[in-house]
Amino acid sequence: MEWTDGATPDFALTREVTFDRVRDAAARIVGRLHRTPVMTCAAIDELIGAQVFLKCENLQRIGAFKIRGATNALMQLGDEQRERGVLTFSSGNHAQGIAHAAATLGIKAVIVMPRNAPEIKLNATRGYLSRAPEGSEIVLFDPDEAKREELGRQIVEERGMTLVPPYDHPDVIAGQGTAAMELFEEVGELDSLYVCCGGGGLLSGSATSARAMSPGCTVVGVEPEAGDDATRSFADKVLRTVRNPDTIADGARTPYTGRYTLPLILERVDRMMTVSDAELARLVLLCMSRMKLVIEPSGVLGLAGAARDVREGREIGGRVGVIVSGGNMDLAQIPELMRLAEGAP
Repeated sequence: MEWTDGATPDFALTREVTFDRVRDAAARIVGRLHRTPVMTCAAIDELIGAQVFLKCENLQRIGAFKIRGATNALMQLGDEQRERGVLTFSSGNHAQGIAHAAATLGIKAVIVMPRNAPEIKLNATRGYLSRAPEGSEIVLFDPDEAKREELGRQIVEERGMTLVPPYDHPDVIAGQGTAAMELFEEVGELDSLYVCCGGGGLLSGSATSARAMSPGCTVVGVEPEAGDDATRSFADKVLRTVRNPDTIADGARTPYTGRYTLPLILERVDRMMTVSDAELARLVLLCMSRMKLVIEPSGVLGLAGAARDVREGREIGGRVGVIVSGGNMDLAQIPELMRLAEGAP
């Protein structure tokens, strides 16, 4: 069945992403990236009314968790696949992850990126690709005129490359699950875990780790209000899509969840929710002022979800985990964030 709006998920695919696969990924990528710190803040604890543990993937290499799945996937390529090279499509953080992994592993990479991707992410991707083998390049496209998935698959067919998508791949999902695995290893069991959701790779990988390491933990996926495709899919139990959502959370502008990630979310995530751009702006500025952390709007989705739940009177427990997904924010965005934050609840 074509993977379009209304498509039914295949739950048999969930068997391909196990916690053993996450542990294997952790062993594979150790030493190639940072074991990021888990941080706490009295101001955040007061806001949430609980002990909050922030897994700071904004301090990861490339400034985002995406390097985990990218590195895990590329390390498992065969010799012929390495020779032909890889292709991905991404608005920024997965692009950087693939570019960094390709450069360190000596693999040619072609990366399809929208013209309106944040300049900080475009420039960083170019920098990593400059150290990758000859033939590595960025292919820019207009998101109003073309779909990145279609353009990417066209190039794959023309050049015989291996597609490593940003989230819908078992090795990518397993790699992303290592962030939550490290969080549970460090702080133990949690009452709730809040995770951002774009395409669902981090969320489904984190839920896989949670189910194995903290079975009583409530796993909550959080999206921006304008990009609520996964939340609607969770409610309807079929694929729902969105087109170029207007949100400051550029890392969550994905059009839909994947063939692997949607059934994993439906099977292993307890709840989906959305938050406003104003809520994201407020928390970006709070983390910057009180924790001295630069976090991009997509990176505070989980924290914003916890804050909204508390405001709305939902019980979230006394020990709360949040995956802070990335820190690649254009500092020129700060005036807009300050304006948006004025309208936050």
